Amino acid sequence: MGKIIAIANQKGGVGKTTTSINLCASLVARKRKVLLCDCDPQGNATSGMGVDKNSVKSVYDVMLRDTPPWEAIVKTKWGDVLAGNRELVGANVELVNMEGREYVLKKAMEGVRAAYDYVLIDCPPSLELLTLNAFCASDTVLVPVQCEYYALEGLSDLVGTVKLTNQRLNPRLEIEGLVLTMYDSRTNLSLDVARELKNHFGNKVYATAIPRNIRLSEAPSHGKPCIAYDKMSRGSRAYMHMANEFLKRQATRVF
Repeated sequence: MGKIIAIANQKGGVGKTTTSINLCASLVARKRKVLLCDCDPQGNATSGMGVDKNSVKSVYDVMLRDTPPWEAIVKTKWGDVLAGNRELVGANVELVNMEGREYVLKKAMEGVRAAYDYVLIDCPPSLELLTLNAFCASDTVLVPVQCEYYALEGLSDLVGTVKLTNQRLNPRLEIEGLVLTMYDSRTNLSLDVARELKNHFGNKVYATAIPRNIRLSEAPSHGKPCIAYDKMSRGSRAYMHMANEFLKRQATRVF
């Protein structure tokens, strides 16, 4: 049975989609079977994996048109993709009056997860019904945290939502870990943010920090994860190290 991990942060621009794409590709490079499910209406994780989000069936089709997931999943060299696109904008409205609205994605993924080692869900940058569906479908939540003050301010809201989901909707849900992104060890701000996170979350904070790196920003325009665009860049090497740390954590995790 594969593990489902929501990659979430309600603040935009923190490296959530970059982490989704590059963790997926890095795990595939480590011979793991991975599905990247793009629940963000922007569909950036989809295009970043080289998939045309406007020419394939999407998460919307799976959730609201009863399309079997296997008919929508696209295979790439860097992992399988269940696409997201702008149709998901209307999903929040359509889900509101549905019975069991929080569990629509969970039910859709039940026949899929067994085929993968990991399913990564790239969540929208907000705490809405699509994100709640991702939380209810997932075992854990991985949180990318940008090294800036405002990122810390919004983190408490996300942690609170995870706790409420655990208490009321998905008792197995927990925090997988927190990953520092856009990290610059030369600045006091990055060091302060890292210190604050470790004080509050202890070993939930990954030892691997993702640096600011131009190659990470360039890769999506080429429709590739960074490890395929420039394997030796600092960003690529950081995500490969993070994938190694992720797998070590899975090996020692007790459920």
